[in-house]
Amino acid sequence: MEYTENDVAEWMVNEIKFKGILSQSDAIAYVKSHFGDEFVFVNEQGNSSLSKEVKKAFRKLHAGKIAWDRDGFFWAWT
Repeated sequence: MEYTENDVAEWMVNEIKFKGILSQSDAIAYVKSHFGDEFVFVNEQGNSSLSKEVKKAFRKLHAGKIAWDRDGFFWAWT
């Protein structure tokens, strides 16, 4: 099956709605294993990150209802 950025973003929003929180490390591991490596890249600091396209689709879907916790490296329902 061919996945899109929207598929990944929808999974993320649903995870956060259900669990209340989603850590970046859990998201990256799940996305890599279930959606594919094309949605993850290694940033300038050498850390794995979700692609800009996924983040853009994610922000559009949650429309401000989910916040990023910079210190804890997780997203949470607001």
